[in-house]
Amino acid sequence: MKKLLILALAISVFSCKTETKPDYILISGKITNKLPSELSINTQDRSFTEAINVAADGTFKDTLTVENGSYVLYDGKNPIFLHLESGYNLNINYDAKDFQNSLIITGEGAPENNYLAEKLKKTRELLGMNASLYALSEKDYKEKQLAIKDTLTTILNAAKGVSKSFKAQEENELHYNYLGSLNVYERAHGYFTKNTDFKVSDDFLNEFDGFDYSNEADYNASPSYKKIVADHYAVKIKDYIEKDSLTQEEAFFKTARGIESESIRNTFLFDVANQTIVRAKDVEAFYKTFMEISTNEENNSVITEKYNQLTAVVKGKPSPKFVDYENYKGGKTSLDDLKGKFVYIDVWATWCGPCKREIPFLKDLEKKYHDKNIEFVSLSIDKVSDREKWKKMIETENLQGVQVLADNDWKSKFVTDYQIQGIPRFILIDDAGNIVDPNAPRPSDPKLVELFTELNI
Repeated sequence: MKKLLILALAISVFSCKTETKPDYILISGKITNKLPSELSINTQDRSFTEAINVAADGTFKDTLTVENGSYVLYDGKNPIFLHLESGYNLNINYDAKDFQNSLIITGEGAPENNYLAEKLKKTRELLGMNASLYALSEKDYKEKQLAIKDTLTTILNAAKGVSKSFKAQEENELHYNYLGSLNVYERAHGYFTKNTDFKVSDDFLNEFDGFDYSNEADYNASPSYKKIVADHYAVKIKDYIEKDSLTQEEAFFKTARGIESESIRNTFLFDVANQTIVRAKDVEAFYKTFMEISTNEENNSVITEKYNQLTAVVKGKPSPKFVDYENYKGGKTSLDDLKGKFVYIDVWATWCGPCKREIPFLKDLEKKYHDKNIEFVSLSIDKVSDREKWKKMIETENLQGVQVLADNDWKSKFVTDYQIQGIPRFILIDDAGNIVDPNAPRPSDPKLVELFTELNI
């Protein structure tokens, strides 16, 4: 009997060990026909990103130690939305020239991720073009979004092998995605119908009556719920600005202070601050207020690092330099080559719509100041591999000034030194190479000419 008991215990211990999942995720695969210039795994809000090396034959393999949740595998063109959990061992293969029809996902975690791939494909098919979708009447739009939700729910119910926990989480996500679609309708309908005064009917958003904006579990698990919460607080920020005459930053911090959930408050505070501190007029005051409100040490560490970097690129400090950037007219150009003149730098890219909208205004400025003590530099962060696209746009748009191409797009040292996370971005440097304004007004902003006048340019 004693021997049998020992044997049973041994089997029990052995069984527990074999059922224990690893605390990491394996991801591998092969991309055929065209090697990507980059491959990375990212959170959907890009607060986390990690590069994955791709071999010469298109194969890749990596071990990830990330929190369970939603991620995007991105090759620079094709996004693959993934659900990752500890213990997953995913193998992902596709033909870069026929991504939509060639994607194959196998391994542990495949059922959940094949469902997500089918969900994305079906969603795009059902939504159609934005202009047609958002031009629909309130009734037709809501019916279409409900039909999409029902179709995706049917696909989820038919998916074999998905875990119960994933299914429950995805049912929540589909519900919140539907509600989120209602949230954006007013703005989108007004934009696509060119009716900027459009307002939805009083009962259009009645499904939000009694909505709980403090559900921490859903905030962490559902990207759509998180966006609904973010939109909710964005409206509060706007109200504070319009009704209380607060600045954008004052309204943001007042809104953040009013969030009851500490976890949601910290995340919302960090998400916004991480993107906007680079544009703060008073970086020190912004940082001080953030630190007063935030209680998350990890977030505080990230913002502190950004603050320390930003204090190196404030008014009066020597500007970071770009060195030997390719010049459209031939040869190489460095920032030091322009010393002796003020330098107005436009950081842009051929794919950036807001950047292109500034081009006519920039051309007018260049004509007005062509004989003044200032150089206009357009610094493109297009990929070096897109050099021909960059050159073609310069020719097509007859762009003037100094046209240079950054050496490593977003990762170029000049770009990272200035903590540039969004474009267009405009920087003004004086004739001695010192920063006048790291966030200078846009060419379309009359304040830029006022600034030039103050500086006797």
